[in-house]
Amino acid sequence: MARLELNNLHAEVAEGDEKILEGVNLEVKSGEIHALMGPNGSGKSTTAKVIAGHPAYEVTEGEVLLHLEEGEFGEEIEIDEDQRTWNLLDLEPNERAALGIFLGFQYPAEIDGVTMTNFLRTALNAKIEEREELFEGEDDDADEEEDEGFETSPMEGPADEGEVGVAEFQQILQEKMEALDMDERFAQRYLNAGFSGGEKKQNEVLQAAILEPSIAVLDEIDSGLDIDRLQDVSDGINALRDEEGTGILQITHYQRILDYVEPDHVHVMLDGQIAKSGDASLAAELEDKGYDWVREEVYGTA
Repeated sequence: MARLELNNLHAEVAEGDEKILEGVNLEVKSGEIHALMGPNGSGKSTTAKVIAGHPAYEVTEGEVLLHLEEGEFGEEIEIDEDQRTWNLLDLEPNERAALGIFLGFQYPAEIDGVTMTNFLRTALNAKIEEREELFEGEDDDADEEEDEGFETSPMEGPADEGEVGVAEFQQILQEKMEALDMDERFAQRYLNAGFSGGEKKQNEVLQAAILEPSIAVLDEIDSGLDIDRLQDVSDGINALRDEEGTGILQITHYQRILDYVEPDHVHVMLDGQIAKSGDASLAAELEDKGYDWVREEVYGTA
């Protein structure tokens, strides 16, 4: 089991003095689904990006801790006592990802010329390699291997480089795509290029399914989805929790995705802080009454 812990987290825009987060306290455990709701500009997306290590934001106070238990990554990785707690603020984004943090983007990028298959296999192998370096130390041959270059196109990479080979990955990808009810032809398309909004969001869930994170932060992954895609994406999120034991931090404006992905906890963010927390019924109340009543209850003013 993993546990993500945000303690008194303060953050501002890196190039400027605009404060956005004003003391966020939040805890997400493996196997839990948390919904983070709030009006525009309250700090929801900033929280997600700070967890992942986005360079546009500077943390001025507080900490972001990831607690791991023995066996978190299976028998392949042995986690010593002094490796059970990591301060993510000391780590680069790729290192955070290797430890099991995943960020699903609100606006996924399009990368023309890189197929989904090559992108996903490269990401999986990079995560495995980075994780081994974090827990077992640097590979002495790493620099030498980097200097060897590619025998094929740099965009494709060597035909079978990495821990997970082409044949093995094709089987993994096929299983994950079938579980998400995705057309297998998508795997040969360029990453998000020409994808509809719903397809892009479904692809974000596919990436999480491939990488099997301990904690997945999904930033408004429900925005722009029609009802069919919403159900497909929701099924994928539920599978992450039920089959992989992933902890989910679901950032959303709307109740509708929570009809399909029932949260264990709902948090309301106002003015850079978690102002109120409750169970799934809180989301329904927000849908009915908006946010002013929370502001009045907490701060005494609407």
